[in-house]
Amino acid sequence: MRVNEIFYSLQGEGLHTGTPAVFLRLSGCNLKCPFCDTQHEEFTEMTEQEIVEQVSAFPARVVVVTGGEPLLQLTASLTQLLHSAGFAIHIETNGSRKLPEGAELDWITCSPKEGGAVIIQRIDELKVVFMGQDMSQYDSLNATEYRLQPLDSGNEQQNRLNVESTIDYILKHPKWKLSLQTHKILNVR
Repeated sequence: MRVNEIFYSLQGEGLHTGTPAVFLRLSGCNLKCPFCDTQHEEFTEMTEQEIVEQVSAFPARVVVVTGGEPLLQLTASLTQLLHSAGFAIHIETNGSRKLPEGAELDWITCSPKEGGAVIIQRIDELKVVFMGQDMSQYDSLNATEYRLQPLDSGNEQQNRLNVESTIDYILKHPKWKLSLQTHKILNVR
């Protein structure tokens, strides 16, 4: 597998914010979002066993598989190995790829992106990066949790406006809850 990085931190977004987790960032993505804040192109080739060994070096028993787009590479055999090693497996995906047959995941966060149709069969948490877009495109997606996250534009003044418009939308549409990138706020990796 092409692994961009493996690191230990706190989950910074969504329902599991603050949870200690090992992040397994896989390289590559099928979409090119102009606001992407992740450098995921570089990689080291690793076997599934090497991945499990590195992930197991940390004390947390939650692994977050992310990217880029992790469903370009994730295998059922890796999920089985991670579960056998005692891990709960969370994934953060754009939803444009199906889960590999036999893959067992404990939590699926789908963050749909412009230009990528959502075809994933199960969504535990729908997390939309809010830029003032038409939200009706997400009405047909069923999830357990609905999170709206203000776009981080890199500009402090614009970010304040993005937060205000996100909060305003949530107050008018209370099925959505606010998700902040707390790792950025706290300057935590």
